[in-house]
Amino acid sequence: MFNLIIHFITVFAIGFYLITVLQWYSYKIERIIFHFHKIRWHIFYFVIPVLTYIFAYKFFWIYLFFGYLPALIIWFRRIKKPLNPTKRVKRFFIILGFTETFNLVFMNKLHYNPGIALLAVVITALIISYFIEYMMFLKYKSLAKKKLSNINPKIITITASYGKTSIKNFVYELLKDKYNAYKTPRSVNTLKGIILDINTSLPENTEIYITEAGARQKGDIKEIVKFLENQYSVLGKIGPQHIEYFKTLENIKNTKLEVFESPKLIKGFSYEIPHEKAVLIKDKISNVKATLDGTEWDLDIYGKQYHFSTKILGSFSAINISLAIYQAYEFIKDIEYLKQKVLQLPYIPHRLQKIEVGGKIIIDDSFNGNIEGMLESFEIVKTYPGRKVIITPGLVEANDEMNEKIAKKIDEVFDLAIITGHINKDILCKNILNTDKVYLGDKSKLEKMLADLTKPGDLIIFSNDAPEYL
Repeated sequence: MFNLIIHFITVFAIGFYLITVLQWYSYKIERIIFHFHKIRWHIFYFVIPVLTYIFAYKFFWIYLFFGYLPALIIWFRRIKKPLNPTKRVKRFFIILGFTETFNLVFMNKLHYNPGIALLAVVITALIISYFIEYMMFLKYKSLAKKKLSNINPKIITITASYGKTSIKNFVYELLKDKYNAYKTPRSVNTLKGIILDINTSLPENTEIYITEAGARQKGDIKEIVKFLENQYSVLGKIGPQHIEYFKTLENIKNTKLEVFESPKLIKGFSYEIPHEKAVLIKDKISNVKATLDGTEWDLDIYGKQYHFSTKILGSFSAINISLAIYQAYEFIKDIEYLKQKVLQLPYIPHRLQKIEVGGKIIIDDSFNGNIEGMLESFEIVKTYPGRKVIITPGLVEANDEMNEKIAKKIDEVFDLAIITGHINKDILCKNILNTDKVYLGDKSKLEKMLADLTKPGDLIIFSNDAPEYL
């Protein structure tokens, strides 16, 4: 009986670790195998326990109670993104419990290796869980399609390597006072996320539904637009975001172009990539001027020149807002109205969001995870006459060359660099030579560090952020 209890506890401990990391990576098994940034966690909390159980079964209880479980508890208490007990997670543990109970009955009779049995239980529970989730997905997809058909809104789908959430928010702000517009919340950009949003939150009186589409592999965006059958598509800036998944910039470009494959597409808008169904706007933007006070530029709209101003920071915002203007113009032909709305656009949280507190200027750019956006934000910060401080983990899902470029620009612009997270620590420290630098492994100590190292008159920019598991 004691051995059966040990086996039961071990299965649930292993299952707890696996479902936690799977939740971080949207339940994509291939991502936690090939794109996990802290492999040592897999070794400590999965590989070693399983191997120890297989080869040292009789003495495993000592390791379980005095090694593995205490370490797992400490790990769970330290991570900044603990397991969210969603319905899917609860279903997984119920399946795991039934599978383990079934296993214990036969293991006790057949006396097969408990370590191999542990792996079999966990793998079987995952397979059953994925099958059930897939069947539920098909059900909810059908319900969402039916609801969308009944409401019958005009649908706008937006994608880009970076900036798609900003474009979505800008389009919504330009349209919301004239139409019953609704946008997907936060950064929801997967088919499952959109289906959930439709089933639970899409208002019945929606006239314009504004969505965004993200991708980790070819076909992701096509799947979204085939489902939505959107009438309008917007393609923003293309860059090497998620290059570790796509391998080449050409693969990224081809995947993003899938946004124009909607069967009911009326018109598309693209910043720089030509498409037969899209209006190309790159050459229509001119005279961009970006400062810490805001951004202004000229925009050619179907042959006529107009001047726009906004408090949104960064010349990159001129691109995103211009795409939003072109899209909004399909519904609102009043340029003066659109100019006023652009002037009143609110900051997008965590995207070059300017805050003044305690005599310090805070630039919250923590959602900016692309090299062009980060370098541009540094150029804006460079114009500030006072002391400049950056808090950054560098670029995530990028190569060393990009982070070297980031580090050299930090060296040129900033007086102090606080490096957070382990993922890019070595390459940033190696290439930041003249700027004072501090490594902060525990972000819970950041507030105290800033109180000790900064003073009124400083400009502090939070440039990108990385989850604890990176």
